[in-house]
Amino acid sequence: MSSHREAPAISQDPVADNTDTYAFVSPDDPSTLTIISNYIPGEAPAGGPNFYEFGEEVRYEINIDNDGDADDDYSFQFTFETKIANDSTFLYNTGPITSIGSANWNRKQFYDVTLVREGGESQELGEDLACPPCNIGPRSTPNYDRLADSAVHDLGGGVKVFAGQRADPFFVDLGSIFDLAALRPIEGLHQIPIPGNTAGVNSLRNANVHTIALQIPITMVTKGHVTPGVMDAAATLGIYASASRRRVTVSEDDGEREGTGPWQQVSRLGNPLFNEVLVPMAKKDLWNAVDPSSDSQFLAGVQHPELQGLLVALYPTAFPNLAAFSGARGDLVAVFLTGIPPGIVSGFQNFTGNTLADLLRLNVAVPPTANPNPLGLVAGDAAGWPNGRRLVDDIITIELRAVAGLTLPLVTKYNVDAAVPAVTDGLTIANSGARYLDHFPYVGLPHDGFHTPLH
Repeated sequence: MSSHREAPAISQDPVADNTDTYAFVSPDDPSTLTIISNYIPGEAPAGGPNFYEFGEEVRYEINIDNDGDADDDYSFQFTFETKIANDSTFLYNTGPITSIGSANWNRKQFYDVTLVREGGESQELGEDLACPPCNIGPRSTPNYDRLADSAVHDLGGGVKVFAGQRADPFFVDLGSIFDLAALRPIEGLHQIPIPGNTAGVNSLRNANVHTIALQIPITMVTKGHVTPGVMDAAATLGIYASASRRRVTVSEDDGEREGTGPWQQVSRLGNPLFNEVLVPMAKKDLWNAVDPSSDSQFLAGVQHPELQGLLVALYPTAFPNLAAFSGARGDLVAVFLTGIPPGIVSGFQNFTGNTLADLLRLNVAVPPTANPNPLGLVAGDAAGWPNGRRLVDDIITIELRAVAGLTLPLVTKYNVDAAVPAVTDGLTIANSGARYLDHFPYVGLPHDGFHTPLH
């Protein structure tokens, strides 16, 4: 199975590849922070007979830096175990699964959650926590919403976790973007125009993913455990998700595999599309293996993004000012690698200092927006990307417009090309089919296999 979006490693590893990471102040409880990381991209809802699950040989992590050095101050680690109840059947379930403890569910997954603080001090937060089953269909998983709700675990102290299958919340027209950026709404301006539908097509509309969601009190992870103001340095957290495998895997005669040796990071994700668009193909495996504090080696790809030149070449009449601009993209460095310093956007900052690192930077003092604007900060909604990332944020449109020059006036004198506000893949919340909840874990229920084709 190949991965979508982040093109994580050239050597694909679906159960360990991050597909998306989100971080936002919880809209229904602004004293808490929610972080969501998705894995196993492009899950077909009809996934039998071997339904999707987390990797037992993988350590999944949600990492938080609270002092601007791009090193982890808090790491929430998730490890999984699969238990087979009946080893004489090929069936995932032998009857309806009416509870997460049902004897009819033959292949259950459980996980432990451990908090590791800077310096190595560890604390077990939860043990043998149950995942829900995949959403098979009305006969096998009736009342799936109840099943899923029972897999939300309260660990005490305001900490909640969920790990299991959900509907893929990301919306993107992969077909147009990777066909030489033939964006349907502005296709007529493309160097190779092909008349057709100008509406976007969500390639992930019917796909599922596996989600790890964590909700914690904000003061649990801020420096000094304070409730900061918006302009305080302590208000900004640097967040990313990662996955690691043992350096050595031994295959036994009975087919079992066992990992030995130290853990090696094989996947990570902070800002959406960083690895996919700003890191050259030959360096993707390297990027996945190193920590964010080493990201200065990828600076050139941010200062001079390849996509900028492609937009100019593919839309020769649309971006004359961008074609004439040859300087380094300091605006993109701020968005992706340092956060936005005070004084650039009135009353806002999410600056973490001069250490260059691909992190989702979230100013936790910015309250949730009652009616979120999917274009986030560039549309005046400071609770949206690049201040963290909400499920509803239209990342594709924001980033395409940013690369096309929309954010350049933040750092230099520049006239944005008239075509930039029209740059989009044509998808919105309204036409994408994406599904969300108004409460934790916020990612919508997965599509069931009986009713839902992948496409």
